[in-house]
Amino acid sequence: MAALKDIKIKITGVKKTQQITKAMNMVAAAKLRGAQARMEDFRPYADKFRAVMGDLAGGASSNAFPLMAVREVRKVLLVLISSDRGLCGAFNTNLIHTAEKFLAAQEEQGREVALVCVGRKGAAYFGKSRFPVVSKTIDVMGNVQMFNARQVAQEVIRLFLEEAADEVHLLFSRFVNPAVQRPTVQRLLPITSEGLGEGGGEEGPAAAYTYEPEPERILNQLMPMYVNVQLMHAMLETAASEQGARMTAMDNATRACKDMIDSLSLVYNKARQAAITTELMDIVGGAEALKG
Repeated sequence: MAALKDIKIKITGVKKTQQITKAMNMVAAAKLRGAQARMEDFRPYADKFRAVMGDLAGGASSNAFPLMAVREVRKVLLVLISSDRGLCGAFNTNLIHTAEKFLAAQEEQGREVALVCVGRKGAAYFGKSRFPVVSKTIDVMGNVQMFNARQVAQEVIRLFLEEAADEVHLLFSRFVNPAVQRPTVQRLLPITSEGLGEGGGEEGPAAAYTYEPEPERILNQLMPMYVNVQLMHAMLETAASEQGARMTAMDNATRACKDMIDSLSLVYNKARQAAITTELMDIVGGAEALKG
């Protein structure tokens, strides 16, 4: 009977865990709708901003703008955007592994590397690693705001202008659908026309724009804003990816709990049947002994 009681306690515990994972799945699904809507509304703006900057940068002299200065790459800065909370499967692990591969590849080329971490999980991991973390921003991924992205952008721009970094790369999770999130690395600084025109989603020849005032004056205002926008876009993509990964992870956990309950119920029924059979045999044996 002790074995039956232990099995019954396990079944009760797994059922309670199943209730928790199911509730977390529903909460993540609700948060995903809001995060995905914000991300999808912002994505066309970020892509178009990127395309316009590519057009402007293509006709400007890189020597006139500090954020366009192309230097010999000796120091590389990686801006890693992860989540502040766990329970989202391999979401943060994939980002961290991608960051480690990128940093190791840069070191193999003889370059110094450093990190700016946005999100508690990435900051906690790399805070104990051999890669230096020069700045970290935590507790902002639950409700991403433009001023959060602006603060990170100001720090990144300062490090680039002070030549603490010759190149700045951005690592975030691109949202594809609730089940698929792809770690993505893109260069943030220096700003050049190479690759900036991609991602707009338009086909056909590029349009010819007339700018007033001249592109050089516009670029002075747009370059810091461009860094803000790209960081905001990356943070929104990562926030939506986090909720999608958490929803998928909790759904898998709920199914695993159901399978475990079914398995434990089968073991419980077998043990109960064995106990009943043993008791019947004892009763029959006692009755036969009385007859004798």
